[in-house]
Amino acid sequence: MSGAPRALALPLARYRFTAQLEADLPWPVFAGPLLRSVFGAALHHVACTTGQPRCPACPLWRSCPYPAVFETPPRPTQFEQQFSQVPNPYVIEPPLAGAGDGMLRAGEPWVWHMVLAGESTLARLDLIVHAWRRALRQGLGERRVPGRLLSVERLDPDGGAPLPVLAGDGSRVIAHESRLWLPLPAVDADESATPTLEATLHLTTPLRLQHQGQALGPEQLDARTLLSQMLRRTNLMLDLHLGVRPAPFDAPALLAAVLPVLSERRALRWQDAPRYSARQRREMNLGGVVGRWTISAPAHALAPLLPWLHLGQWLHLGKNATMGLGGYRLETSATNALLSETV
Repeated sequence: MSGAPRALALPLARYRFTAQLEADLPWPVFAGPLLRSVFGAALHHVACTTGQPRCPACPLWRSCPYPAVFETPPRPTQFEQQFSQVPNPYVIEPPLAGAGDGMLRAGEPWVWHMVLAGESTLARLDLIVHAWRRALRQGLGERRVPGRLLSVERLDPDGGAPLPVLAGDGSRVIAHESRLWLPLPAVDADESATPTLEATLHLTTPLRLQHQGQALGPEQLDARTLLSQMLRRTNLMLDLHLGVRPAPFDAPALLAAVLPVLSERRALRWQDAPRYSARQRREMNLGGVVGRWTISAPAHALAPLLPWLHLGQWLHLGKNATMGLGGYRLETSATNALLSETV
């Protein structure tokens, strides 16, 4: 890897939001769709200046902050295939479950997270915080229970103390430099000298990988599907939002190197994630698999994938990632000797 960068500095950050409600509110097991819906409505209200019923018909479609954040317009990428829909530069991470009795209690703090990707998205943090404030004032759930935002903090990806985003009186947003330093692998090319590595994905929210529009259950999934869809989403996010062109990896080459020598252990189960679609006026199920998925392979084959599996903890995987599906925690046997130190 001579001449290649040892690390990427990505404009990416995770924020912790803390709020409280004025009355008790029944809370779904998976609240991602609810939070995404109220955030989108509030962001549209504070950002839209033309009142057009549909964004693509608006003359400001490609310059308005609402679609830039919430419904990113398609644009050319570095890939031969072009896309009519592209990933959005955010992920809402809801609480993993409601309270023990399925209620959020009045006056009790509750927490959710939001990942923002890209320089332009991070620059709109004040607008995003303002939209969340409005969403809470307008109220959550069928009862429209109002609430207020108590605090916003930027989390340190290395586990350090979080940085406050709101001023002490909550009057303004404090900007911080937001970078995720992603080490890139430095692996000995001698295949016989490299040990076996393991990477375990602890899936915390339903992972919804699809084939021909159908969600795949635990028995239908395999490592090829997991890794190929992970690399595809990573490539698009790097290209469209994180400012990394050309692609820092060759996805077909990575897959060709690792799949023939890869083994896997899975302890997966299906978990439903029901939601009500106001647009379609019906109940929908956004379920997927949760549990533990371990892949192992010789280091020369698996180590080049580790940075992108690590990055996936911020980007999530699979369908409906923006509302928090496909969240996971990565555990790996890699040592510092296999990954270059961060710059």
